[in-house]
Amino acid sequence: MHMKKTLLLLLIFVTGVGNYLMGQSDWDKANQIVNSIRKTSFPQKFYNIVDFGAREGGHVLSTEAINKAIVTCNQNGGGIVLVPRGEFLTGPVVLKSNVNLHLEDGAVLKFATDPKLYMPSVLTRWEGVDCYNTSPLIYAYGESNIAITGSGIIDGQASNDTWWSWNGNPRFGWKEGIPSQKNGSRNRLLESAENLKPIAERIFTIEDALRPQMVNLYFCNTILIEGVTLKNSPFWMIHPLLCKDMIVRDVTIHNLGPNGDGCDPESCSNVLIEKCYFDTGDDCIAIKSGRNADGRKWNVPSENIVVRDCYMKNGHGGVVIGSEISGGFRNLFVENCKMDSPELDRVIRIKTNTCRGGVVENVYARNITVGQCKEAVLKINLEYEPNEDCDRNFPPTVKNVYLQNITSGKSKYGVLIIGLKDAVNVEHVSVKDCNFSNVEKEYSVSGAEDVNFSNLKINGKEVNLKE
Repeated sequence: MHMKKTLLLLLIFVTGVGNYLMGQSDWDKANQIVNSIRKTSFPQKFYNIVDFGAREGGHVLSTEAINKAIVTCNQNGGGIVLVPRGEFLTGPVVLKSNVNLHLEDGAVLKFATDPKLYMPSVLTRWEGVDCYNTSPLIYAYGESNIAITGSGIIDGQASNDTWWSWNGNPRFGWKEGIPSQKNGSRNRLLESAENLKPIAERIFTIEDALRPQMVNLYFCNTILIEGVTLKNSPFWMIHPLLCKDMIVRDVTIHNLGPNGDGCDPESCSNVLIEKCYFDTGDDCIAIKSGRNADGRKWNVPSENIVVRDCYMKNGHGGVVIGSEISGGFRNLFVENCKMDSPELDRVIRIKTNTCRGGVVENVYARNITVGQCKEAVLKINLEYEPNEDCDRNFPPTVKNVYLQNITSGKSKYGVLIIGLKDAVNVEHVSVKDCNFSNVEKEYSVSGAEDVNFSNLKINGKEVNLKE
């Protein structure tokens, strides 16, 4: 029955892919995407978790009460599951269709850090590879019309004393005797995909130390995450996987741990991320579509993603595509964002390699103000993770990347493009009407063609390039 549900959901999802209509001016397409996203709607029926036995104070687990409220709401046609003002401690929460998990002002939902609470393992992806792994803190599979809203706080309570040490780096609290993904589990997962091992046999538990996501929505559609503050996730913060029609709005993300990505849509279509604040230990937004053999097997690209009016502070990249992008990606629109931090490495970043394959195309960014970033305003890298052990017969392609009206106060490079050494797989890149100041090296371009700079000023001097 589980497999039949999976195949049905996949069929529904794939038939929706590719409906992106062309023929209008480029930025009109962004508006078309936003207007096409289906919106959530919930009956005004309220289910207060306290009425189901949840206890405020943050010392007694309310896992059963919260999940009972969600199931009851779902079974009665949907509505709003209310987390009232106060502090509530919980284990894993499972969302159901037609349920809005709403946190009132002053509500704090804290997730317990005992890993045993997050077993048994559930079906997910970890770094782009299909597997069964420790349950995400908030999880949904195959649900429709779901939301997480309100002005409250969701705290994963991850720290160097809890989940983060599983990264295996002493900087994040790892010591001898603590489980770690560097003890072979991560390599075993990657090898299982390379060797085409059945997903049902890729079972990982807390002993394998592959940290769970905070929010993982798998095969879901019509989704809203709005207003909440999310902090201290064990791993990636928001990870929609094979989802469609999603809005992430007015969300504040603080997640400075290892692999602390903010929002990672993977093989998703029709996504709007707007008015959000990101302060992360990895990429602020990272678009993905599966890793290597698994990504090519599903062959479901991410597409039609709009990012606007966001603020990015710390992170490896502001808006990133990759590196797990084997299913490809098309149609990204980023506009009216602000980014600024000496710990923000790049503004627009595309990272991939010859293990991945896939085509990344139609990337548009405009009206972005950057105080400073560490490495580059635009970085395209086709030689990411050069030592990865994998089949390297899948050269990726990146084309149609357009930046306009971007100002930056400080960076090492203006533009950095690292293509393949033996092929030209980066083409049609335009940087227009931009102004980059305090740049150490104007640009470095290799393995690319049809790269054009037009009215680009670097350190006060106009820089023209056509190659």
